[in-house]
Amino acid sequence: MTMVQFSPLLALIFFSSFLIIIPFTFAKSADVHYCNKKANYPVKVSGLEINPYPISRGKNTTFSIAASTEEPISGGKLTVDVTYFIFHVYSEDHNLCSETSCPVSAGDFVVSHSQVLPGITPPGSYTLKMTMVDANKKQLTCITFDFSIGFVAPESLADA
Repeated sequence: MTMVQFSPLLALIFFSSFLIIIPFTFAKSADVHYCNKKANYPVKVSGLEINPYPISRGKNTTFSIAASTEEPISGGKLTVDVTYFIFHVYSEDHNLCSETSCPVSAGDFVVSHSQVLPGITPPGSYTLKMTMVDANKKQLTCITFDFSIGFVAPESLADA
């Protein structure tokens, strides 16, 4: 009876192939979902634009969220939480007025945030959760959306 032995090189090739295939099994979703489907949030989100897409590590990416409100908003805070597959990997807070013009008048407005993702950011599927509260800490909205980061390194990193 012969025994099959896995060499470290074979294990590395298998693992690398697994990492390349996994992100392609998850479809990119530009759909925005409310954290609580039954909640009647004062701020309604109507769309999301990620520019550029697909997202590349080491390059500036802008997330623009189209929203509307019936009541003016004088200020507040945005909290962003990011998960990689099922693992929480990042959290940050932003002053609402640094992401949109304040005071926000009743009607349509855009919340826009730009960020360069580090070159070491792993490729794959991510979920972003954004919570918006007013100056009195009253929750205005809470949304989630999925995005992915590609495997291709940007030219600036590839040439280095």
